[in-house]
Amino acid sequence: MFMFLLAILPIIFLVVALMVLKLPGHKACPLALLITILEALFIWKQGGMDVVTGTIEGFVMAIWPICLVIIAAVFTYNLVVYTKNIEVIKNMLASVSTDKRILVLIIAWGFGAFMEGMAGFGTAVAIPAGILMGLGFDPLFAAMVCLVANTTPVAFGSIGVPEITAASIAGLNSGEIALHTIIQTSIMSVLVPFMVVYMTGLSKGKKGLEAFKGIWLITLMSGLSFTVAQYITAKFISSELPSILGSVVCMAVIIILTKMFKINNPDFNIKTEKVISSVNLKQAFIAWSPFIFVLLFLVFTSSLVPIIHKPLAAVKSSIIIYSGKGAAPYTFAWLSTPGVQIIVAAFIGGLVQKCPVKDIIAILFKTIKQMSKTVITIMSVIATAKVMGYCGMIQVIADFIVNITGSFYPFVAPFLGSVGTFVTGSATSSTVLFTKLQCTAAVVLNMSPTWLVASNVVGSTAGKIISPQSIAVATAAAGIVGKESEILTGVIKYYIIFILIYGLVTYFGVGIF
Repeated sequence: MFMFLLAILPIIFLVVALMVLKLPGHKACPLALLITILEALFIWKQGGMDVVTGTIEGFVMAIWPICLVIIAAVFTYNLVVYTKNIEVIKNMLASVSTDKRILVLIIAWGFGAFMEGMAGFGTAVAIPAGILMGLGFDPLFAAMVCLVANTTPVAFGSIGVPEITAASIAGLNSGEIALHTIIQTSIMSVLVPFMVVYMTGLSKGKKGLEAFKGIWLITLMSGLSFTVAQYITAKFISSELPSILGSVVCMAVIIILTKMFKINNPDFNIKTEKVISSVNLKQAFIAWSPFIFVLLFLVFTSSLVPIIHKPLAAVKSSIIIYSGKGAAPYTFAWLSTPGVQIIVAAFIGGLVQKCPVKDIIAILFKTIKQMSKTVITIMSVIATAKVMGYCGMIQVIADFIVNITGSFYPFVAPFLGSVGTFVTGSATSSTVLFTKLQCTAAVVLNMSPTWLVASNVVGSTAGKIISPQSIAVATAAAGIVGKESEILTGVIKYYIIFILIYGLVTYFGVGIF
């Protein structure tokens, strides 16, 4: 028990520092790293060089590819704002609906799920939050609603990386894990649209069911269409594409139903200038060009197109950074990482929008400066996770939870996945940390390994809401760095709902699947 409390101390400190002491992320996270380093040295007795190199490996991983892709996403948005094409996008979206609830469903839920499925690494929070702000939404609200929306799609982020990684580590069928994951997330995939609409209602001073007046069917169908499309995709097409195809179907359903029911509620209308009467195809292409090129680059350089992906993926360098036992080479993918694709796509989009090259470069450097505190936060979080993992702190936490829960372990299995994401900021990293443990627990308890491995992926999606890394991305995108504590306080109740429902589904479903 004592060692468990010591192992979890950095996590407890982060929660207290952010929620109680109200410290900004770029101050709280380096302090958590310092606590972790001291514990690793003096309690877990890890060698000094191993602690140093583990920390350095965390810093490197944070910069490439995580910070790179976040900077790329914010750079893309900043470029569109600079060229004033955000106004065209704003008016095009307003032509679909001026209702804030519909716009949140399309942008935070639908488009956010699409960006998560395509790129991940924070783009699903950064880009939708930026667009919502361009439409006049409050920055704090935009950050929080995108964090809550960016949950269930995370299981299949970056072309299905978390569940593919889980299958590889566990030696299980990725298709079966994908189906179990979708089954376990299905309730929340239907409820998330209701959550974001409810949050929109609160932002307008509405309470209870007032927020759903006139759009409850659209809200329901946006979740059902996403879930059904996900399941069909995983069952009959590919275990890598559920979030991408699910989001496309979801956005189409929202737009069609909005046009059918002609939603018009003055209480939720956005404040906008007179909507452009008509935007021709050329204007629309120019305005959306950076995002269009981002999509095209991500699709055609992904593993879905091997003839392009393989040569790009071959351009890489590997180096062993960590000096301790179990060290694995860290690989820099110089051309196939999403951050590079997004920056190149944004440059091309900027040229299409007739932005001078010197201005594009200036915007990029301004974005890097804008993101400096976020970079410090993320570097500290990833380094903390690396040191905790290498010295054995995370294993102590996991073993303690398994031992004290016994047959009730399936109820807390998703929680363990969420802890992994809270610490690392990555559903994939959570999968790497705890997949073997979930398999072992399943064998010991005579339960389905596939079901429990899927529960880890599922739990990791909930951890995204409160992960300091995700919150850092949200504050950077919304331009409200320093308000991390307000965001964590505002979204933690949604995390609790997620983890309770996930736990119940896993516990009662383990005897069925």
